[in-house]
Amino acid sequence: MKRIVVFASGSGSNAENIINFFNHTKTAKVTKVLCNNERAKVFDRCKRLNISALLFNKVDFVASDVVLNILKKEADFIILAGFLWKIPIKIIEAFPDKIINIHPALLPKYGGKGMYGMHVHKAVAANKESETGITIHYVNENYDEGAIIFQAKTTLNNDDTPQTIADKIHNLEQQYFPKVIEEVILSKNA
Repeated sequence: MKRIVVFASGSGSNAENIINFFNHTKTAKVTKVLCNNERAKVFDRCKRLNISALLFNKVDFVASDVVLNILKKEADFIILAGFLWKIPIKIIEAFPDKIINIHPALLPKYGGKGMYGMHVHKAVAANKESETGITIHYVNENYDEGAIIFQAKTTLNNDDTPQTIADKIHNLEQQYFPKVIEEVILSKNA
């Protein structure tokens, strides 16, 4: 059984969905959640789900090997679920094609530094896009530029607001993210 470490920065709804999904499979198990935000709601979710959660800072992540060493001990795959920091190259090199991110738009549109959460949905609404969606991709050294694994689309209409767009995206994330992670893990084991 493969081990997954989830990185989160916020509420943790995707992290919880992933944890619950893999609690019912023999493919993998979430061993730990790592978070860079002491106020993140993901800690409450992890406590309720009986999953180990650890707070870390920029020094632990970038300047030292604290986070890297945890990952080497506890992870076969790393999943970014609403995690906002750029992954250091030393972690990318230690886990080639084993770090997966989800982005709330159809990349390459609306990607890059600063394009996350409601920033994306506001831009999509402002540009009156007729569709948007999610992109699940491998992580490389640049924001949102890793190889695309999967995309799912949803149609938009003139009445959609950034909040209704966010709701549509959340539904896609919940529906597809854990299943795509499992498909990637199974393909790497083949």
